[in-house]
Amino acid sequence: MLANALQGVRVIDLSRILAGPWCTQNLADLGADVLKIERPVQGDDTRGWGPPFATAGSGEKVAAYFLSCNRGKQSVTADFADAADRDWLLRQVRDADVLVENYKVGTLAKYGLDYASLAAINPGLIYLSVTGFGQSGPFAHKPGYDYIFQGMGGLMSYTGIADGEPGAGPLRTGVAVVDLMTGMYATSAVLAALVQRARTGRGQHLDIALLDVAVAMNANQASNYLVSGESPARIGNTHPNLAPYEVFACADGHVILAIGNDTQFVAFCRLMGADWHLQPDFATNAGRLTHLKRLRPLLREKLAAWRVEALGRALDEHGISWGNVNDMEQVFAHPQVRHRQMLQTVDHPQLGTLRLVRNPMVPAGRDAPVTPPPVLGPAARPRTHQPVNQET
Repeated sequence: MLANALQGVRVIDLSRILAGPWCTQNLADLGADVLKIERPVQGDDTRGWGPPFATAGSGEKVAAYFLSCNRGKQSVTADFADAADRDWLLRQVRDADVLVENYKVGTLAKYGLDYASLAAINPGLIYLSVTGFGQSGPFAHKPGYDYIFQGMGGLMSYTGIADGEPGAGPLRTGVAVVDLMTGMYATSAVLAALVQRARTGRGQHLDIALLDVAVAMNANQASNYLVSGESPARIGNTHPNLAPYEVFACADGHVILAIGNDTQFVAFCRLMGADWHLQPDFATNAGRLTHLKRLRPLLREKLAAWRVEALGRALDEHGISWGNVNDMEQVFAHPQVRHRQMLQTVDHPQLGTLRLVRNPMVPAGRDAPVTPPPVLGPAARPRTHQPVNQET
């Protein structure tokens, strides 16, 4: 079972916000023992990123944002500026397999918690640094959040309403996709480093940057530019390489129509009672892309007369890919989502019943129990003073 794949692997999680915690949550879901080290008093920044909040019997509030990316971890608070706390953390590192951090470049070196210092006491340590711009380069010292990199990395340049259309302008995605993709790349890098360490016995420093990920995740859009020399423009809900492939209004809602090849387009035309596939300008995907401004009004007129449910049945019968635009309530009520058990319920000792989303890497079932995210944990050691918050 993948839920036990990393059993026995110890992870020290010094990361906050989303990219780093998304990685360490993946590792926890795969069976690793993850110790999340948080700042005293306020903990991870996202504990306060609400509403909405889940509230413990003690009155402690935990933001839903934090709950989304810290499943399966144990929380302990420590102050890096405190020598005793720092010594305690170093003892944890001696037996750790992985350490994940997302502090600004150079911050942890001030406390002797940088890779060079920790590798000296644990040569097998896999040390993952997640930063905005990476460990080197002219921007390495700068901080940054996901939103910044959606813009800097190019994603927002072609995401949004096309110029000349109402509401024209760039848009970010509705979720922090650069953070999430960074967390996934980081997870893959850690798993690869664990495999490599099994062969060599040595750990290493992994340098994962949000800007690097933002550039990489442009995928076909980046390739389109590199081949053509032309930067892709904002095209709303259309696709840069396929047509028709966008959202259309029906009589009672919207559908996403996804025509992936010319054969599907022929089937679609027959369903619509149209002969567009016989017209040279529309017979091929390349032609439909070139002449999309003429094709789109024809599609809109036909589809506007259909009701969503009837259209969906007809598209299914003709083997044409389509989908609804669901809100969250509809998502978790969807029969396939329910069948796949993507919604999981877990009893939290302080927060009561929590509803969480299953990690799609880990099959649902009794062999993959869900461990809830922690409330802010106890201090690493008893204190008689007010802690000094470490630099972030």
